[in-house]
Amino acid sequence: MIKRIDLTFFKCFEVLKLPTADLTLLSGGNASGKSSVLQALALLHQTMREHEWSSRLMLNGDAVRLGTVADVVDKVNGRRTSEIGIQDEHSYYHWVFSGERSDMSMAVESVEIGLARTDNPEILQYLLPHRVGRAPDSLSSRLKGLTYVTAERIGPREFYVLADPQSAPVVGPAGEHAVCVLHLGRDAAVSAELALDDVPPTRLRQVEARMRTFFPGCGLAVQQVPNANAVTLGLRTSDDTDFHRPIHVGFGITQVLPIVVAALSASKGDLLLIENPEVHLHPSGQAQMGQFLGDVARSGVQLIIETHSDHVLNGIRRAVKGGRLTPDQVALHFFRPRSDQGAQVLSPQIDRSGGIDTWPDGFFDQFDKDSSHFAGWGQ
Repeated sequence: MIKRIDLTFFKCFEVLKLPTADLTLLSGGNASGKSSVLQALALLHQTMREHEWSSRLMLNGDAVRLGTVADVVDKVNGRRTSEIGIQDEHSYYHWVFSGERSDMSMAVESVEIGLARTDNPEILQYLLPHRVGRAPDSLSSRLKGLTYVTAERIGPREFYVLADPQSAPVVGPAGEHAVCVLHLGRDAAVSAELALDDVPPTRLRQVEARMRTFFPGCGLAVQQVPNANAVTLGLRTSDDTDFHRPIHVGFGITQVLPIVVAALSASKGDLLLIENPEVHLHPSGQAQMGQFLGDVARSGVQLIIETHSDHVLNGIRRAVKGGRLTPDQVALHFFRPRSDQGAQVLSPQIDRSGGIDTWPDGFFDQFDKDSSHFAGWGQ
């Protein structure tokens, strides 16, 4: 499990040392740096996956497109270098990347693993010094295989292209491969810790059952198009109706489906990054999403989520109060623009009753502020 993420001169951060847990929630105002944390991991992921032997950090790929070095290096304090450090249960990894401002990739200046440092490495495999006969590194395997689901997920489609599992093993940043992963792994067994009772433990049936917790009556029908590498997705919201094309069933289902498929396709030890899991969900569904993500974290899949939803937070708090998660399995971080006075990131603590020890200004407090305004207690 990743225990800390360090960023130096990366985007809006001069220095960031961010503790992580089984379930880490990132919150805060727009453009405060939440997405940058996920993007740093996504950069490592796409370089390892798409360019196994590269000695450069690729800023543009299938997972994320960040532009040039000028877009990535902290404009206030940085010049031409950025650093990423990751602490896991085995060791500490630290990379220094550099490049000209117009470059679309960054050279690896140095790599540290524990106390061993390599400067200007000539041969890297998965961004780590290559050793003949060495077993795959646990962190590189975790980063290479992570799932990153962005806030900009695809909407309903007439059909979904099937991709080879080797090229599309996860749902994809826009959820574009979710139906493909669901179809090709429809008979795969779901983790016993996540499988719902009284439902066959296969991926298709368990995904359908989980979708029903968000959308009562939801049914899924995935069928391959004859003589084509494509499948169709049929949806219904009641056992009394026929299956319909996704465009006729509402946007929320297609936005939640990639998250559920990703979670139920993951294995213990995997890493799942999700932006705005609350998109197009009713408040009760958002709270249910928080509890679902708590269950996923309890099963051994590490999650880092970015959210603007107090309902998702409250779902996680309910999971802690209900004993489905322990307080030390949850990390809460509130990001503020660095122009503000004080720390750029504040980290409230959660207790066993689901209570939070401190509520910084702007930390899911808009409802209270509005209530006070209508009661005549504030401006």
